[in-house]
Amino acid sequence: MDAQNGLKARKARLVLAAIGVAVAGLLVAGGFAAATLTRDDPDGKPQAAASASAGTPAPPGGKGAATSGAMTPEKGKKITLRRPTDHKDGVAVGFPGSPSGGISAVVYFWEEYAWLDDEKARQQLTAVGSKDSPGYVDKRISDIRKMREALGLPPSGGIPADISFTTAVNAARATTVRAPGLPVGNVMQVWVSYDRFATGPKGGRDENPLRGDMVDFIVKWQDGAWKFTDEFDSLRTFAVAYEPTSPFAWNDGWVQVRHAD
Repeated sequence: MDAQNGLKARKARLVLAAIGVAVAGLLVAGGFAAATLTRDDPDGKPQAAASASAGTPAPPGGKGAATSGAMTPEKGKKITLRRPTDHKDGVAVGFPGSPSGGISAVVYFWEEYAWLDDEKARQQLTAVGSKDSPGYVDKRISDIRKMREALGLPPSGGIPADISFTTAVNAARATTVRAPGLPVGNVMQVWVSYDRFATGPKGGRDENPLRGDMVDFIVKWQDGAWKFTDEFDSLRTFAVAYEPTSPFAWNDGWVQVRHAD
């Protein structure tokens, strides 16, 4: 690899590292169970995802005493994502008003989100943002522009043409947010654990991708679709860190996701 390509590959790694720091700064932690989300659910009217809980019991024997027989996300039933019925402005839409539909809406959005391109991101966010959160889109775009400036990029624009990124969600944790005045099940908070890979010049892959980062979103069933909103941010809760072999993660409601074939 020549010096120019080496510089570009290094920039890709720096971008990944920077986004990891930015996401970590936005994370909150805490917990509620959502094991019921692994069941199949009918299309149509939203249902309660799970009840909030103050905490979940640790495996017998105390902290660190997980045994080979303890249930973990890796052993548990995976949730199969629902297929979108359409794409609008670069984002998947048309998910059913069910718990798995809400999870699917978040997973597809995050995997497709133009998190470093403010113009594309605005189109996506406008397509899925709630009309009851008028400042939601501008806030997200402001975050992208600040990140770009911190990376030495122009505040507005895309990513370098010879660098691309792939986001892969591995697991999700979701529950009903009991929003005042709305039916139970109409608002969900969805955490996702994901990896992000950079592909540099000539298809070269980054040797140090982001792994196991976490981010959460609140979605509301509105006008027959799941809409992203910040109007219930005060009701957000914390999440235990996701690890596929952790009984603590399973007890906290983390389930692995499987994309529809």
